[in-house]
Amino acid sequence: MPDFAVKTADMWHRGSAWILGPLMIGLVAVALATASNYVSQLNMALFHAFFFAPLLILPLGFVALTYVSRRYFSGTQGSGIPQTVAAINETDDAKTSHLLSIRIMIGKVMLTIGGLAVGASIGREGPTVQIGASIMHMFYKRGPFQDVEQRRILLLAGGAAGIAAAFNTPLAGIMFAIEELSKHHVFNANSSSLVTVIVSGLISLALLGNYTYFGSSGANLEWNSGVSTILICGVVGGMAGGVFSRLLIAASFGTTTRMAGFIRQRPLAFAALCGLGVALLGLATDHLVFGTGYQPTQAMLEDSGSLPWYFGIAKLLATLLSSMSGIAGGVFAPSLAVGAGVGDNLAALLPVSYAPHSAIVLLTMAAYLSGVTRAPVTAFIIMMEMTDSHHMLLPLMATSVVASAMSKLISPTPLYHALSQKFLLQR
Repeated sequence: MPDFAVKTADMWHRGSAWILGPLMIGLVAVALATASNYVSQLNMALFHAFFFAPLLILPLGFVALTYVSRRYFSGTQGSGIPQTVAAINETDDAKTSHLLSIRIMIGKVMLTIGGLAVGASIGREGPTVQIGASIMHMFYKRGPFQDVEQRRILLLAGGAAGIAAAFNTPLAGIMFAIEELSKHHVFNANSSSLVTVIVSGLISLALLGNYTYFGSSGANLEWNSGVSTILICGVVGGMAGGVFSRLLIAASFGTTTRMAGFIRQRPLAFAALCGLGVALLGLATDHLVFGTGYQPTQAMLEDSGSLPWYFGIAKLLATLLSSMSGIAGGVFAPSLAVGAGVGDNLAALLPVSYAPHSAIVLLTMAAYLSGVTRAPVTAFIIMMEMTDSHHMLLPLMATSVVASAMSKLISPTPLYHALSQKFLLQR
């Protein structure tokens, strides 16, 4: 009887983890997506009605978000992916207990929505990874989930489910767990991990419908100019992504003594300066750099709108300042917008007959994302799933690999793994 009771309890805990956990991830991801879209629309309406409002709202908003994060939700700063990587790689529970919890989940949701409400150049996808890992972390030390390896499996499944639910990209979720979250460990894509991704994805599908993030792209690439297009997009996009990673890592670790002292002693003042910088960039681009950058990115993929030539660099700087400030928010969606801007520039420089505009934009988006994350497989799969561009699989794959190699020359250490060390040092 005792053995039967133990087995029954183990089955209950396993069922709760692999069914209840992904249900919660899917529901929270959908709630975050819905709320983020709503506050982004409110932000656009407000800034459209009061053109200079960002000069007041962004500095004050960054200060408020930084204060709340540091005071009540320490561990929610930035994307959330570095915190998840740190928790997966660390074997000592005490060292990472402040990075994944229900408190962190609540704070991450609130602060990400707040960041988008004030116009920060952030995304919700990275935060959803930390949210998913935090939810699955609840089941650690319950039933059969007692050792470090079981804990790691829970966190990997939660992070993968977060990406899958955020973008409606189940394949990219699995590849993200394999390529990014488990660089130092062998990822076992067992039935439990797959069930977590599938169930969370089904919740998103049931509530939001079957959709692709950027619609269906008709981009196509002729192979007579395809190789050179791939090389150009891969080299330029990868180098741009490497520069962003190098700058963000430098801002986190390698700032001058005077600047580092200022950030450490006056974090709220530094956040205000970052907010002011984003506001000025927004005014210079007619508010285009605020938020995720979804609308201008979709317009460029559909060839349905034109953007100023400086959109890409302005969005890169706005995302860099938002990430440096210490507020919660990811870089996935803004990175896609930066890549689209850089791709738009490349399309303008190349001959009209060289390659279609939408194809160059699509390839450069994958290249820039690969350059930032140094996860080429995730980059090309996520672009393929988000734009329904299965016919562009080989060009996307080749471009992402080239971009990752170019990024490594500029920023040898992958961004998320460099930042994960920062969170371990802050414990």
